[in-house]
Amino acid sequence: MEEYLKTEGEFQFIDKGQGKPLILLHGLFGALSNFKEVLDEFSQTHRVLIPMLPLYTMPLLSTGVKSLAEFLHRFMDHHQFPKALLLGNSLGGHVALVYTKMHLDRVEGLILTASSGLYENAFGSSFPRREDKEFIRQKVALTFYDPKHADDALVDECFEVVNDRNRVVRILALAKSAIRHNMANDLVNMNVPACLIWGKNDTITPPEVADEFHHLLPHSELYWIDQCGHAPMMEHPALFNAHLRQWLTLKNL
Repeated sequence: MEEYLKTEGEFQFIDKGQGKPLILLHGLFGALSNFKEVLDEFSQTHRVLIPMLPLYTMPLLSTGVKSLAEFLHRFMDHHQFPKALLLGNSLGGHVALVYTKMHLDRVEGLILTASSGLYENAFGSSFPRREDKEFIRQKVALTFYDPKHADDALVDECFEVVNDRNRVVRILALAKSAIRHNMANDLVNMNVPACLIWGKNDTITPPEVADEFHHLLPHSELYWIDQCGHAPMMEHPALFNAHLRQWLTLKNL
């Protein structure tokens, strides 16, 4: 995916395809590569953009979900998008929700997969034994239904993150910000089409979180993926894409 990476001002992003903009937002331990299959599929019908969220480069005092939503707003303005579809996984979904609360008129539709914003079981309030790679491997494996997806490359990436003090303090700041920005009272006002794609075996944002999003969002459709954890677009990419394609077609988006 590196061949598509662009740098323009403060933004590093992937930009592929033509048509209605579809912006993909990664999670706290996510990467642009998490969306490879989504990019390959939907860049055939949409202009797919994946910005690299500045999780570890924001000033510590302003590190939070709202600042990431403001970054997304600048990204939208940079591209002069009057509207866009927003797809967010985990923290990325939360960013999309805060942005929608702030700029409802700029959101064509919301796609949330394993989104925070209501409740989540996070890594924890600290990182004990972060020097222990096997401990990190076990934690990463909890992201998936099938632990085979916690491969060496992903474990090494997470191991590097949690052993960098600068990144750890920002991760904790983002986790606290996510708790403060509970969206339960805001969802009823989000009068945009919403698609929820959820793993039935997600232990981080469990199925009852999806049910609550579905109940509170006024125009939502909920799609389940069995034998699937917290990253459906990675663990079951073909089924994830099929659900998303069905919803986009249904809503003429």
